[in-house]
Order: sequence, then C-alpha cells, then structure tokens
Amino acid sequence: MSDLQNPTPVMLRVRGIGRRYAGLVALAGIDLDIRGGEVLGIVGENGAGKSTLLKILSGVVTPSDGTMECATDTHELRMVQLDGVRSASRAGIALVHQELNLAENLDLAGAIFLGREPSRYGLLDLPRMRREAAKWLARVGLALDPSTLCASLGLAQRQQVEIAKALSCEAKVLILDEPTSSLSAPETKRLLAIMDDLRSEGVAVVFVSHHLEEVMQIADRVMVLRDGRSTGELMRGSFDRAMIERLMVGRDLKSAPKRLIAAESQARLKVDRLVSVHRRRQAVSFEVRAGEIVGLAGLVGAGRTETLEAIAGIRHHQGEVTLDGVALTGGSVERVRRGVAIVPEDRARNGLFLEDAVSMNMSLAWIDRRSNSRLLDSGAEASLIARMTSRMQLRPADPSRRVQTLSGGNQQKTVIGRWLAVDPALLLLDEPTRGVDVGARAEIHAEIRRLSESGSAVLFASSELEEVLLLADRILVMHEGRIAGELNSHEATEVAIMHLATGGGHE
Repeated sequence: MSDLQNPTPVMLRVRGIGRRYAGLVALAGIDLDIRGGEVLGIVGENGAGKSTLLKILSGVVTPSDGTMECATDTHELRMVQLDGVRSASRAGIALVHQELNLAENLDLAGAIFLGREPSRYGLLDLPRMRREAAKWLARVGLALDPSTLCASLGLAQRQQVEIAKALSCEAKVLILDEPTSSLSAPETKRLLAIMDDLRSEGVAVVFVSHHLEEVMQIADRVMVLRDGRSTGELMRGSFDRAMIERLMVGRDLKSAPKRLIAAESQARLKVDRLVSVHRRRQAVSFEVRAGEIVGLAGLVGAGRTETLEAIAGIRHHQGEVTLDGVALTGGSVERVRRGVAIVPEDRARNGLFLEDAVSMNMSLAWIDRRSNSRLLDSGAEASLIARMTSRMQLRPADPSRRVQTLSGGNQQKTVIGRWLAVDPALLLLDEPTRGVDVGARAEIHAEIRRLSESGSAVLFASSELEEVLLLADRILVMHEGRIAGELNSHEATEVAIMHLATGGGHE
C-alpha cells in the first residue's frame, strides 16, 4: 500500500475521463491516479464502465471528455493523447483483454512477439525469439515449447500466453482485464504471485476481477464503479467484501435458501457408462432428475467439459445417454431439437455471433423450433426478444446492438437467454458465470433456478467452488475423467469437494 507521506510515483493520471456512445453515457467524471509499485483493483457490475475505462487507459478508444497524463522516465507527468494500442505501448501501457485474440496459426513465440519480432542482419532471429518467449512463458508458469501452435491451447493456456505477451513489452502499467476468469486455483495463485513480484519491481498493476476474494487478497487500493461513475475508492484494511458489494450493486446480496428435491422425482437425464474420446479409459454414470440442478466440480482437466460436450453431441462418445427414456443419438443439431441446450465455456468462440445483433442471437433457438413453418411470425419474435431482454436484465436493454459491444456479463446473459427462451428439457452449462459480476451472477442463478422449477433438468460445470455450493442441489466431483464422489448440497463444503477432486475419495 502506498505511504501517504511518501507516495510511490504516479505512472498514469486521468482527470474527468468520460465516454459517450450515440449519446448514451458509458463513463463519466473518472479521476484516478495509477501508481508504480501498487496493485489497483477495479470492480463493478457488468455494464458499470470497467471495460470502457480500461479501453481508454490502453488507447483502444479515445475519451469523449477529460485528460490523461503519463510519466516519463524521470517520473515527470506529461499530457498525452493515446490514439491507439501502439501509442499506449510506447507510453509503457499494456492491456490483457478478457476476450482472448491469439492468432491460432502462429506458434507461441510468434504470438508473443507479433509485430515486435527480433531480427538479425535484416532476417528474423527465430532462435532468439524462441529463447525470449520461453523466458516469458516460464514467468507465467506455462511449461510449453515456444514452437507449440496457439490453435492447440486450451482456454486457460491462452490466457497465460496473453499475460506473457503483455509482460514481454516491459510495461510500466500492466492492465489485466479478468485475467483469472479461466484459470485453475494453482494457476490463479501463480498469477497473483506474479502480480506481487511486479509490484515489488515498481510496476503499476491494474487488476479487474469479479472474484472479490482475489481483489481483497492482492489489491492495495480498490475503485468501485456503478453506472459509469465511481462510487468509492477504498484503501487496503478499510473495507470488507460486504462493503464492496454494496458499492457495486447498491444493495445487500442474499443467498438463496437450499432446496429439497423429492427423491421420487423422475430422472430426465440418464448417463450410462459414458466414455468420451478424450477419456477412453474412464466411464461415468449418473442421473439428473426433473427440477434438479446438478453441479460438476473438479480441477482443470478432470473431464467436466468433455462430459458436457459428449452429452450435447459435440464430442463423440461411447455408452448411452437418454433423455426422458429415449436414447440421444446423432450430433448436436439433432439433440438441440430433442430439447438439449448447452452454454459453452468460451462464449466468444463457440456461443455467440459477435458481429450480429442481440436480437438475432437471442431468438436463434426459438426460430429453429419454428423452422418447419413457412412464415416467421415477426411480431411474436419481437415480443420474445423484448421479454427475454427484460427477463435477463440486459444492460443496455437495446436488442439492436451488436453483441460484441456488450460487456462480458451481458454477452453471457444473451447466450443463456437464448436457451431459456425455449424452456429446454435439459440445460447444460459450462462455467455459467465466467467473467460475470456478483450482481449479474445472482440474476443468472435465479433464472437457472426458475427454469429447473418448471421441471427442466440442469447440469453445470464450474471451477468456482463458491458457485457450485450456491447453485447445486447435488454435486458430482470428477477426478481424472471419473466421478470420484457425490455430495448433496447440505453436506457439501469446499474442503469435502477438494478432497474428492484431488483423488482423496470418500472418507
């Protein structure tokens, strides 16, 4: 934490920063000093203005109002106008985006040094580039050969490569937008340690996260945004989680009471000796009853995603999967028409048409249900879109907006709303609230519960134990492709889940 009598140097200062889009205020009146040797946490609900602020600080968008000053090598502040990412990089500012954008045809070394490739005698110095890339990959704890293609990486590994790329720029101000949203607990611990190292080296770190426990653990100072404005700036030791949540949402958040699912409830989903291509030696069997929400817990690589994708018909599998007593066969399209819906882990790549409007994304499943009709009832479609936009509490509530202009949380609401609009018999969710703030998370959980109360079966996978404990009626814990144990919501604890997830077995 900065000493008020001898403050660390200001690396970036903004005064009265604001941004408007077509007359709508996305950000207004932000005053902020970002200091070297300090971790600044920025929190707020989805749509609060966090992403807009980060894009202004990193030169991605220009502000409509206000001024910015950057520190020189002698720590003197000079007025700047950042007109792009390159100018921000020259000023010593680097941003790691929440939505990843690695070029899949490049290897790791090429991705890390894209646009900054080292040369020798006018030719690409590939050995040097790979040596340097290996150093930065090791810095983020990623033990991969620099010649590995980006296309082969999982989501967590892509996030780590993006962080390595930003660190390689030797930035004075490093901005991390939801960097832990797809990382496992050990990977998150490693990243927080990296942030601590950077702080001790005098780097200014701006850390945006919906995981408030991480913010409270690492941040020296926290700025809270709501509706595009700052609602408070808190110093370490002067706040707790409840205080941050009140500033974020303007109200106290309450946990939903535990539910009791009748033992005689009909089993809608039955999985019998399911073996995905990825886990040839491990078979899983379980049931999900009508009105029940079952959580899949486990460490990264335990097989949760593979299980969901096999049930959805995305991944080839052996064994039998039945829905309401009838075997599910064929691919994902056939299963969607049988009432199976899946919300994928990576919404940007696999769940949404980012360049299209919210309305098209939201009504897609509803339209497919009416594909046999000669004429589409545009009035009914407009009514559905208006109803779901309100029900999912999209911000802004403008269905004509392109999805890529929405915050991550509102994108997630859009893809979930698409399936809730058709009341699926089985809803599969992979990381249902990844990159979603605490307020929006509560709203999404409430909608999932509402769907289950209508008789749908819900099966979800989450890396966040807090979410599993909050949402699930029953928890299946996976370890190395098999189900290591089962816990009901009343007996489950984080310790009990981790014991099973690490191969401990039932005690």
